[in-house]
Amino acid sequence: MNLVYVVLGLALLQFLYFGAMVGRARGRYGVKAPATTGHDLFERHFRAQMNTLELLVVLVPSLPIFGWFVSAPWAAGLGAVYLLGRFLYFFSYVKDPAGRSAGFALSILPVGALVIGGIVGAVLAMLRG
Repeated sequence: MNLVYVVLGLALLQFLYFGAMVGRARGRYGVKAPATTGHDLFERHFRAQMNTLELLVVLVPSLPIFGWFVSAPWAAGLGAVYLLGRFLYFFSYVKDPAGRSAGFALSILPVGALVIGGIVGAVLAMLRG
């Protein structure tokens, strides 16, 4: 399970990094807090970060649940795919939001597998007693 928590920590660090990128874009494009609109490139950074937050809320509990009830190595592997997908998503979204599909798929699919697999694993463990 240690590797699961390493991947989880990396996901949190990744989110902090995306936040720093949003802060940098805020300064670069002159969008003063608390505004969340004002320049297209700032808005792309901001939306990519917020979309990551929306998915992170599902990843954080599903990763250890899957790791505990199904397989820690598989959980860590799926989490690593999520991390790569989120980097691809973030930078693709900033460049051209229309090009974010591959990064989205590489992050939503592992999270979906973690959620569904975790639920199935927990139910099977419950049935086994």
